[in-house]
Amino acid sequence: MATAQELVIDEAKIKKAVQSGIPLTITTFTLPHEIEVYVEQILTLFLREVGQEKLKDYVVYCVQELAVNAKKSNTKRVYFTERGLDLANPEDYKLGMTTFKEDTLNNIGHFLQLQKDKGLYIKLIFQVKKNIIYIEIRNNIAITKTELVRIHDKLARSRQYNNLEDALSQVLDDSEGAGLGLVILVLMLKKMGLDEDCFDIMGTDTETIARIIIPLDKTRLESLADLSKTIVENVNSLPQFPENITIVQRLIGDPKSEMADIARQISMDPALTADLLKTVNSAQYMLAKKVDNISEAVKLVGMRGIKNLLYSYGTQKILGDETNEKRHLWEHSYKTAFYAYNLVKNFKKDHNLLDDVYVGGILHDMGKIIFANIHPELLDKIKTFCADKGLPPSTFEDLSAGLNHSEIGGMVAEKWNFPEQLVHAIQFHHDPLAAAPEEQDLVHTVYLANMLCDYENGAVSFDQFETQVLDNFGITSKKQIDSLLEHFSEGFKKEKQG
Repeated sequence: MATAQELVIDEAKIKKAVQSGIPLTITTFTLPHEIEVYVEQILTLFLREVGQEKLKDYVVYCVQELAVNAKKSNTKRVYFTERGLDLANPEDYKLGMTTFKEDTLNNIGHFLQLQKDKGLYIKLIFQVKKNIIYIEIRNNIAITKTELVRIHDKLARSRQYNNLEDALSQVLDDSEGAGLGLVILVLMLKKMGLDEDCFDIMGTDTETIARIIIPLDKTRLESLADLSKTIVENVNSLPQFPENITIVQRLIGDPKSEMADIARQISMDPALTADLLKTVNSAQYMLAKKVDNISEAVKLVGMRGIKNLLYSYGTQKILGDETNEKRHLWEHSYKTAFYAYNLVKNFKKDHNLLDDVYVGGILHDMGKIIFANIHPELLDKIKTFCADKGLPPSTFEDLSAGLNHSEIGGMVAEKWNFPEQLVHAIQFHHDPLAAAPEEQDLVHTVYLANMLCDYENGAVSFDQFETQVLDNFGITSKKQIDSLLEHFSEGFKKEKQG
């Protein structure tokens, strides 16, 4: 979200991140005071958005303690390198740590500049996902076995203390200055009602990761889940699909059906026919000539394509009356579908996936479109539900602004008997790592297409993309994203003009 050179508090971006489960990231090389102040401001707004502002002082302390430790760890790397010592060698480690604190404090500017020159960062990540706050402090150095043992030993000893007085009465190892700080951190976690499983420090080949996990208030979450179910159960304005579409669906599901039977049934509905021909003649199918015969169109699109067309067409038939709010949502959905289709075409080369990601892109924001379609009687039921459960009036605004919209969209898709892979594309388009392995390519593509649209609008930054999804597409840099987006955006403009 920001670097040391860009200290802008963007409340809209924080709200968007909370509603969509997108990580907020802050990266710094030297952790100056202004970054620490900035982090506190971001955390204050972030916790306010999730209704946990009361935790602010505890969380801020924990984050700052872990960030300072990460900074010290980076300083240690450049200090040992400059002295020609091997951090992994126990004798070198003991020798280096006898002078580390004094030497670095006396010349901290020099060592911080070395860290920056070597690209040693401290990255702070705040994310709310599946009703849990995840806080991570990462630095791009591999922690040694000795360091990890020392940290876990300090953590184990710190758990015996119930208050700060107990801790201060003990003689703590101060050679690295981290002992007392970790004790206080564990005490802060206890004050938040968290046990030891909610905090850990781990290492990979390239990073050291400190992670805090904070489950959100259970009562409110259970009420939100119940409210989501109530909305889906009571959306009387969302009936089953129109009969003409269900007839075609039954024909497609009947192994005895022939293409001619399906084409004949579609031809009985002029609007569906026109929509099918429009889709077949769009840039999605890249045909050499225009098709105006429905039988030929059905052959070209195939059974899977027809199925997907029916899902998107039927949904728009029910939800798609023209209001400004819904027009904006459908516009975003079409762009997401176009980007998703082109991601597969450029990276995956899977024909079946092409059809699936296109309709997944069109329908991924069904939950938001449903809120834009809510009738007054349903609104009354929601308000009554909130009052009975003691939920604040802001709960409905949270839902209508986007909180849980993917869950609600997935529930409605299930109610309409959508195939499982399409339900998952809707349900997990903000949480792609939760998708089952067999649905991974579909969900990752819809997620990435949606993020590209948000990135294009300035709603998210490159460092907020899920790295595992980027890896799935072989994307490693912001430059690649910018190049891809320029190409896709131009293609979408041409499609609209055509």
